[in-house]
Amino acid sequence: MGIECLHADDDLLVLHKPAGLLCVPGRGDDKQDCLSARAEGAWPGALVVHRLDQATSGLVLMARTAAAQRRLGDAFAARAVDKRYHAVVHGQLRASDTPDGWGLIDLPLARDWPRRPMQKVDLAHGKPSQTRWRVLHHDAAADTTRLELQPLTGRTHQLRVHLAAIGHPIVGDALYAPAGALPSAPRLLLHASALRFAHPALGHDCHFSQPPDF
Repeated sequence: MGIECLHADDDLLVLHKPAGLLCVPGRGDDKQDCLSARAEGAWPGALVVHRLDQATSGLVLMARTAAAQRRLGDAFAARAVDKRYHAVVHGQLRASDTPDGWGLIDLPLARDWPRRPMQKVDLAHGKPSQTRWRVLHHDAAADTTRLELQPLTGRTHQLRVHLAAIGHPIVGDALYAPAGALPSAPRLLLHASALRFAHPALGHDCHFSQPPDF
């Protein structure tokens, strides 16, 4: 079904979603091809647990039973799933001076209703949103910085809005990057690179990773 599967057992699937593919069906006949539909075709009964933006590539977790879906959903809600991303952002972002090298973006987010589906920083009414980040590499020639990201909350477009808000939008971001920066990449350079969670039936620690192709 055109899906790369990193792991499959009786309770869950770990799949790689390519950039440009929806996670779930959208409105209209042209938006019915999606990761969940392809997974259902290959593994009947596969159930959605969480989503990635259409423009984002990387690891997606799906359940194969209702009980597994409920337990995994509860784990995401309780922030018991460790998610890591890789991104390339515009500009030379200076490494954090904290002992472990991780910085924190703590900016509340809310829907930007006049410009749906965009989100915005809203200090007065936004929901608490936190993203940890650390510098992996600077590319002076391209004027970009490669980051590892760990979202502590799961707001819509959180990583994209947070990085744009600190002046370093993700390369190729058609929603939040300056228009003049868009030709520098054919896609959004954001990839869900790792997941760590407790197995929903067996309880043991599960860790899956896949590096980005950019």
